[in-house]
Amino acid sequence: MIRSLDQKLAAIHANPQTKEFILADAKDADMAFGVRAPGPRSYLARHGARPAQFSPEVWTRDEYGHRNLPEFLDIIREVVHQGLVDILLMSAYVNEQLTIKEGLFKNSAVTPAARANDTTDVWAVRHGCYTREPSQPFRSANIDQIQCGQIECDRTTDDFPGANLGLYSLTFVNELKQDREALLWYKEFREEAERKKFRHFLEVFDPNVSSGIAPEKLGEFINDNIIRTLAGVPDSGRPDFLKIVYHGPKAMEELAQYDPNLIVGILGGSAGTTYDAFKLIHDAQKYGARVALYGRKINNAEHQLAFIEMLRHITTGKISPEEAVHAYHGVLQAKGIKPHRALVDDLKTTDQAMSYDGSAARRATAEIRNNPLAKTTSSAWPKRTDGSPDFEKMNSAQRLTYDRARLS
Repeated sequence: MIRSLDQKLAAIHANPQTKEFILADAKDADMAFGVRAPGPRSYLARHGARPAQFSPEVWTRDEYGHRNLPEFLDIIREVVHQGLVDILLMSAYVNEQLTIKEGLFKNSAVTPAARANDTTDVWAVRHGCYTREPSQPFRSANIDQIQCGQIECDRTTDDFPGANLGLYSLTFVNELKQDREALLWYKEFREEAERKKFRHFLEVFDPNVSSGIAPEKLGEFINDNIIRTLAGVPDSGRPDFLKIVYHGPKAMEELAQYDPNLIVGILGGSAGTTYDAFKLIHDAQKYGARVALYGRKINNAEHQLAFIEMLRHITTGKISPEEAVHAYHGVLQAKGIKPHRALVDDLKTTDQAMSYDGSAARRATAEIRNNPLAKTTSSAWPKRTDGSPDFEKMNSAQRLTYDRARLS
């Protein structure tokens, strides 16, 4: 079975202008959130609820509102069988259960992947304070455990039952000792991965603590650190692609155009509105991103399969982010699923937290010229400065006018 990831990576390397786009579902949050990782129980897979025992004299209904692991695994199975994502990222343990023991990916075009390290800035446990400290390097699983489920694999063959792709995460905090230590750990991992023919992609977080860098300069700080870090790494040890915070068009284009062989992707951050998720992937792709890894945005969706389908339609250019929100709500209505928000609220943009604990909000870094708030429009519906419809400012009559014009 040829994986869709490999086909798309080859196409992107052959032609940087291709419209191929890699979509990943990050289901590795159990390495960050613990019990809360599987997400709210309001939406389950078709299999339904898995039996769980709670004592009513101890718990209230609200206190066990999270899915359990069997329910979480059912959803992963459905996502893999749907086949619209290219990568399914898991913890080493979930990878063992589904990839090694169950063989879920054996005849699938979806590539299994596992989180290869878990730095302390993802230790977002309840009542903990770890995420407020400068990120420290740490690895729970080694490469052999990801590839074959044990401390050492049989190296007489390159065919392993587990994942052969891992996410490695770096967090630069603009402090020499901290950042040097993080790079030493990455160097050790890269060399081990190269010896064991283990592929990886590199996630670079924004600083999880105060760095002394202005928010509008973080994109430049991250870009320079990425290029500087990889400048000393030959092809044999380089990541397949990057996963970074989207800092706006300028920062994305700067990094994406620097080296056609460096494939840039974005991370999704916290859940936000549906429009947040759809607009983010649309804009990032427009300005050079070729990969998106969404975790909480997918996992907290009312209907994950429909949400993923809309993401795919956006990346193929079949539908706009605004239209995707309407279509997604239409699916929810047809299935009798109550949305988290009313449609008008789900079409709004909000500040998105880009750290695991939700403390670091993404801020717009693009320069705003000719502030549209100082102007009025004489058109039939409000528009943004680029001429596109401004759905946030539309009243119901204007929305009806717009829909009629679009469909006519």
